[in-house]
Amino acid sequence: MNQHRHRPWYSQGVVITSIRRVRYFIFLRDVFIFTISAFGGPQAHLTLLLKLMVEKRRYLSEKDLMELHALCQILPGPSSTQTITAIGYRIGGPKLAFLTLLVWMLPAVSLMTTAAILLSNIQERELSLDFTRFILPIAVGFVFYAAYTLSVKVVDTRSGIIIMIVATIISFLIRKPFIYPLLLLLAGVATAIKYRHLPREEKGKLSVKWGNLTLWISILIVAAITAGITQAVPVRIFENFYRNGSLIFGGGQVLIPLLYTEFVNFKEYLTSEEFLTGYAIVQAIPGPVFSFSAFIGSLAMREYGIGGEIVGALAASLGIFLPGTFLIFFMLRFWDALKKYRVIKASVEGIVAASAGMVIAAALLLLEPLTLSYLNISLIIATALLLQFTKVPAPVIILAGLVVGILL
Repeated sequence: MNQHRHRPWYSQGVVITSIRRVRYFIFLRDVFIFTISAFGGPQAHLTLLLKLMVEKRRYLSEKDLMELHALCQILPGPSSTQTITAIGYRIGGPKLAFLTLLVWMLPAVSLMTTAAILLSNIQERELSLDFTRFILPIAVGFVFYAAYTLSVKVVDTRSGIIIMIVATIISFLIRKPFIYPLLLLLAGVATAIKYRHLPREEKGKLSVKWGNLTLWISILIVAAITAGITQAVPVRIFENFYRNGSLIFGGGQVLIPLLYTEFVNFKEYLTSEEFLTGYAIVQAIPGPVFSFSAFIGSLAMREYGIGGEIVGALAASLGIFLPGTFLIFFMLRFWDALKKYRVIKASVEGIVAASAGMVIAAALLLLEPLTLSYLNISLIIATALLLQFTKVPAPVIILAGLVVGILL
């Protein structure tokens, strides 16, 4: 009798574990579906998440999703990546969250790595890249559209507009990598002082677990020291992207000016034409815009052959995605209590405004290597107008530019 009594307990445990595994598998399958259909950047990603994760699967409520999205907006790192990773964390803890991250980033990273390898092979054979000539102004059109979207739809206060204009001017004139995190920090402080104008909320106990924050800072320091001592290219690439991933607020659009300044102007790992080609390609594929880092990391190690290019892509990808993951793990544990502090809410206004200014500056910087012909200007304007007033998908615009470039 005792044996029979114990079996249901054992069987129940097996059944619960099996159900949990099946649920996790279904969730990861849904993440993959989201990954291969996630065109259009963070705004479009949020819409897809609402449809798939909230309305269809009910993994969380709409309110929970919007709060997670808001949290990711005020943290440095890729906002879409952090949001989908946070959903995985809520459902199954750190292990499922890391699997979610891999399923989300690997397809786009693989495609961008492949694109970089193909591009370097074309150049090694001294074949013409003239077929990409229409892609370059189209890519600039994407950046101008992102700048317009951020400035009009996100910046809606007088102080925000002033900060955006100042950030645009400084970002354009002072083309040094350090200026971007400094601008974001100062902008956040500038609007944090307005916290008294926000309504008070009843605060709960703020219990902070420092493990993931300590891990984030430790890797940042160790990577910087190791890169400085060894001067190994993969380590330097990892450190460069880990630092950028730790300091970027506002998603993939804000990443562009930082990467252009550091890797084209400053370190000359790739040319402006290669940069714009890669940016156009990342707009044409689904998944995170931050996968553009794999393209840059791969080209930065092209002299080491295909193996080196793959290593460079992996180093850049790990560097850019890990900081945001550590930070979202850290913040999720006490976000419900922290978000009630008015100074946190107030600082977001300045950070978002400065981010918009940096994207405007990026659009202007990317104009410089282009020949300002009537054709290029027309393509830039046409791209921005298509994105604003039609539902033509970004991949179709990119593909059309490539086809026309090949045929003419």
